[in-house]
Amino acid sequence: MFNQQTTLPAARHMKDIEKIMISDYEYIVLLNSRVAQLKSITQMAREKHKKLLVHADLVQGLTGDEFAAQMLCQQIRPHGIISTRKQMLLTAKKHNLLAVQRLFLLDSLALETSYRLVSEVEPDAIEVLPGVIPKMIEEVREETKKPVIAGGLIREKSDVDTALEAGAQAVTTTRMELWR
Repeated sequence: MFNQQTTLPAARHMKDIEKIMISDYEYIVLLNSRVAQLKSITQMAREKHKKLLVHADLVQGLTGDEFAAQMLCQQIRPHGIISTRKQMLLTAKKHNLLAVQRLFLLDSLALETSYRLVSEVEPDAIEVLPGVIPKMIEEVREETKKPVIAGGLIREKSDVDTALEAGAQAVTTTRMELWR
């Protein structure tokens, strides 16, 4: 899914984006941004031959409704969308963008709700947070039959290794020392 890339560098700030843009990584994640920045960041990613995955739920000034989803998918057109919202993911799929459902491992009820959403949306991949619970990475992968990305609380190289050994296809992290 990510051309053998197992670390997906995630940017929270513009200075992080600039560093990622000069890296060798093909797939990159944009966490925090403003709606006014999206077009220029997406254009910069294209110029640098990067495949940008935008976390739509963390874009300031972007609501989670269908109109926001359409604007993001039709006008901004990143490579993919990460979201917890059904409409955002369905719209991404409709526009042939990579749809990544973010799944928070809060408790059994949240997990069951997320499984129902997976069956309704059929996302391309699932990002599991926190990504440091190997048993749950394995369960989500087996239950959904979808590629799993581990994210959240990935702090050390051993966290990356453990998540990948548990069956995650890739790991998202904001820690630059783990981007190497």
